[in-house]
Amino acid sequence: MQGAAPASRCLITGATGRLGRLLRALWPAEDSPQPIWLARRGDADILWPGADAPLPDLPRCETLVALWGQTSGDAQTLVQNVDLVAQGVKLAHACGAKRVFHISTAAIYGPGRAMDESRIPAPINAYGSAKLEMERAIAALPRDGLRHVILRLANVVGSDSLAPALQHPERGITLDRFADGAGPRRSYIAPGDLARVLAGLARLAPDTLPDVLNIAAPAPVAMEDLARAAGCPIIWRAAPPEAQAEVSLDSNRLAQLLPGAMHHVTPCEMLADWHSAQGRIA
Repeated sequence: MQGAAPASRCLITGATGRLGRLLRALWPAEDSPQPIWLARRGDADILWPGADAPLPDLPRCETLVALWGQTSGDAQTLVQNVDLVAQGVKLAHACGAKRVFHISTAAIYGPGRAMDESRIPAPINAYGSAKLEMERAIAALPRDGLRHVILRLANVVGSDSLAPALQHPERGITLDRFADGAGPRRSYIAPGDLARVLAGLARLAPDTLPDVLNIAAPAPVAMEDLARAAGCPIIWRAAPPEAQAEVSLDSNRLAQLLPGAMHHVTPCEMLADWHSAQGRIA
C-alpha cells in the first residue's frame, strides 16, 4: 500500500448511531489505527453534545472520521449536515488531526450506473441535496493544513432502507419489479469492509488522498438477493415510472488506493458480515 503511515488513532464521531455501532463491532484489530469513539450521548469513549458546548479533553488523533449526520427528516433537520462541518473542523484542530473524512452519500449523484467521482451531482431527494450542500461547505473551507476528503458512501448492509426487513425477515419486504422481471440493483458495502476501508485510508499519507472518493463494493447487488439470503419473503409490485432499476457507483479509484480491502462482495458474504456485527453488538 503506497504512502502508508504507521497506525495511530482515529477520532470517530457518531459512535452510537446505527452505522457507528456496526463499525465499532467490526473495526479491524490488526495494523489499524486505534479508534476513539465520540458521541453526543450514550455509550462512547468520549461524550460531546457539540455546538456551543466546551470541547472535551481529546487524545491526539491523526484522523477524524465525521460519521455523524442526519439521513432523514424535514429540511430543517437535514440542514444540520451542513452545520456539522464546522463542528468537525473544530474537533480536528483540537485533536491535532491531519486528515478529515466527511461521510457523504451516493444520493448526491442522482440516478445512474457506474457513476464515478467526476460525475456532476444531481440529487433528486432532500437527503442528497443536503449532503451536496455539505460538500459545498467543505469545498469552501480555508486551506489550514487539514486534508479534507469526501467519502461518497454506497448503501451499507444493515444500515439502509433494507435493514428493517433483514432484522425481521418474517415480515417480508416489498420490492419494485421492472420490465425485465428483476428488482432494483444498488451499490452496497458490507460494514466490515467499510471499517477496513476507513482504517486503511487513515494510514495513507494525506497528500496521497483524493478530494472525493466513492466507497462501494466492486459490483452492484440485487436487493432481492440480499432479502432471499436473509430468508425474507419478497412482495413484488410493478415499478412506478420514476423508479430506477439500477443505481451504482464506480469504485475503481478506491480499488487502486486500497487493493484487496473488499472481503465481502456477494450478498451472502455481505449478510454474514452484518450478522457477525449483530452478534457482537448483542
